[in-house]
Amino acid sequence: MAWQSWPAPWLWVSGCGLLFFAFVLLLSPRGCQARRGFHGLLMTRSQRLLFRIGYSLYTRTWLGYLFYRQQLRRARNRYPKGHSKTQPRLFNGVKVLPIPVLSDNYSYLIIDTQAGLAVAVDPSDPRAVQATIEKERVNLVAILCTHKHWDHSGGNRDLSRRHRDCRVYGSPQDGIPYLTHPLCHQDVVSVGRLQIRALATPGHTQGHLVYLLDGEPYKGPSCLFSGDLLFLSGCGRTFEGTAETMLSSLDTVLDLGDDTLLWPGHEYAEENLGFAGVVEPENLARERKMQWVQRQRMERKSTCPSTLGEERAYNPFLRTHCLALQEALGPGPGPTSDDNYSRAQLLEELRRLKDMHKSK
Repeated sequence: MAWQSWPAPWLWVSGCGLLFFAFVLLLSPRGCQARRGFHGLLMTRSQRLLFRIGYSLYTRTWLGYLFYRQQLRRARNRYPKGHSKTQPRLFNGVKVLPIPVLSDNYSYLIIDTQAGLAVAVDPSDPRAVQATIEKERVNLVAILCTHKHWDHSGGNRDLSRRHRDCRVYGSPQDGIPYLTHPLCHQDVVSVGRLQIRALATPGHTQGHLVYLLDGEPYKGPSCLFSGDLLFLSGCGRTFEGTAETMLSSLDTVLDLGDDTLLWPGHEYAEENLGFAGVVEPENLARERKMQWVQRQRMERKSTCPSTLGEERAYNPFLRTHCLALQEALGPGPGPTSDDNYSRAQLLEELRRLKDMHKSK
């Protein structure tokens, strides 16, 4: 289990006080403002002591699970039909269904329609995923978990108990709850016609995996289920690695084809494109995408999937090799104005600027 390793007593005492303070802020009448302030306090520098304490408690103790359960209850009350309206994609006998869960997460059901077999990706709300399974009248045989965080792994227990033949896949480095079948980089999971390759993409967590559904067997586009590595016009935070680690993981995705469909773990499109407009205001591809996203979100419609070809055009975190982005951010951190950012430094600077943009 993800909470089996217990931290030292000083970490426990300090962390309990921190989390109690956090919960008071989150539940206070001024919760929205408090959430922004608390988020800024903890997230601007991931190496701060308070953040390390809170993150350790979230990932290594039962307090993280209790926080997830609170998130789940509040989201079910606020969004009884899900936070967004989604549309399935059907490709010659293969169906991909986004399932809106929690306040902005997406789980996915990948179905071989001929065999009636289904694979769930990051099923954080078991009730919502089970309802989709029953509606589609399919048999759940596998869970693919991108990483250990409860908003991606919280439904593993209930679904694996309900579906006795269901296997839980993920990285053995990540402490994923109820993991039964560990995966390594380039391992393939086969379910009917579905051929799904695991790609190691550490950075957000040490054992983060993304899953690539091969389009060749059904003569359609490949599909990337990216968890918290890559979002529409954004990328995940580096919680358990360095900027170099995250850059290498993003480069793994950049090696995939332009027509690959991106199915992210969160609905962050409008916020991310807003930030992209700050760093590259003249990017016309971003402007066109932003107009479309705003129309979608006005009707609470999902913005996924995008394609990797689109992301290369406007996602600043995939454009660290581009001269236009380098010029937009100005001179690098070296002693002279002629020094440029390395790609890893550029990634760190983008994250710093994004945190500042979000806190405004």
